[in-house]
Amino acid sequence: MTSRKGIPVTTPARTIADLKGAVPEWQWRRAMRQAEFKKLDLGPAIETDGTRSDLERDFLRLCRRRGFPAPEVNVEVGGWTVDFLWREQGVAVETDFFDYHRGRIAFQDDHVRDLALRSHGFDVRRYSEQQLNERSEEVAADLRAALGGRAEVRISGTAFIAR
Repeated sequence: MTSRKGIPVTTPARTIADLKGAVPEWQWRRAMRQAEFKKLDLGPAIETDGTRSDLERDFLRLCRRRGFPAPEVNVEVGGWTVDFLWREQGVAVETDFFDYHRGRIAFQDDHVRDLALRSHGFDVRRYSEQQLNERSEEVAADLRAALGGRAEVRISGTAFIAR
């Protein structure tokens, strides 16, 4: 039996297994991602992709579908956790939900983070939930350009070459 301060508790792996089917799927995925991010032992049966939100998962899927090299996911750089990092290419990507990035403090924190990442030599790209959902072609072209490739982008019917 596992206990904490004398109180019987379940392990993180057991708690997450018990949540499966008892809560909505998105809540279970979030609990799993957060436990993995905190480096809790989830046992061999539970495997995730390192993302902490559905938006991050959607971005990672976009990368896979478009054939981008696999990024590091939720890694620390200079004291900051970066959503996605292509270390060799010098590119960091942050994916932003409005709900978590609104207000003065979040706005300032995002800009402090971007400046710190640039001071470490990274080109910082930010993509919103709306951009990923409604403008994925443009996001893919922008990322391809950042990673050193050329891509044609169509914005309102006009073609541009991203370099």
